[in-house]
Amino acid sequence: MLVSERIGQFFVESDGGRDRLEYTEYGSGDDWVVLLHGLLMPRRMQQPLARAMAAQGLHVVTLDLLGHGRSDQPADPLVYSMTSFGEQVVALLDHLGAEQAVIGGTSLGANVSLEVAVIAPERVKGLIVEMPVLNHALVAGILAFVPIMLAARYVPMTANTLQRISRSVPRGIVPFWAGICLDTVDHRAESIASVLHGVIFGRLAPSSSQRRRIQAPVFVVGHPVDPIHPFVDADMLAAELPHVRMERASSILEWRFRPDRLTRAATDFALECWQERPATTKVRTRKR
Repeated sequence: MLVSERIGQFFVESDGGRDRLEYTEYGSGDDWVVLLHGLLMPRRMQQPLARAMAAQGLHVVTLDLLGHGRSDQPADPLVYSMTSFGEQVVALLDHLGAEQAVIGGTSLGANVSLEVAVIAPERVKGLIVEMPVLNHALVAGILAFVPIMLAARYVPMTANTLQRISRSVPRGIVPFWAGICLDTVDHRAESIASVLHGVIFGRLAPSSSQRRRIQAPVFVVGHPVDPIHPFVDADMLAAELPHVRMERASSILEWRFRPDRLTRAATDFALECWQERPATTKVRTRKR
């Protein structure tokens, strides 16, 4: 089914001034879903899921958080934090006139979704949390991203050269996920350094006690063999939440290249959130 797609923008106030954020709407209606991207990735990574959900009648919005994609990318680490990202999602709902939404995301987007449920629980109809980055991911995350941050800060030609190479490749001639990878490195060095500084040295996610108080139904997706997104973090989160449904993906690649099973499960969950309270009391589904 073809669905309408519209690009929009709005502005948020930050310590650095007034910043522009860009988003894409898919479909229409009052059954809102907001999908968020991973760290340094563009909102376009959620395009396949957004289109599939909108085809089932959901009104889906993908957002580029500050410092990502086509939103503004200020070179100030003080404007980047999980709390400010969560506030940007709430500002998006205000801009759209959406009283509530199912909030979902991958990696960074998963943690921001949890943040929204803590700072504005009345705005959350449900959560879709893929690959949360919690306690067990800290060491691997530091080892992976601190060198990138330092290179961008002190050897900026590395990131700026990657940006120039990325922009020289027309997105229409490469596969979808190759284009997403190119978009991910399409950042100025000072922007990469600032985003990573703010995320790494700020609060990574709501505390365990805060997560346990989340009353919205939650759909958690975890997968094995990824030290930055260890399955044990997803499993721990599922154990903390009172109303949870959990899926174990075969790998980080399943939802990217064989998406049907997980897309169907996430879409059904979002539809149930809007139709009635889904059956989410410690439901764990099959390993594939």
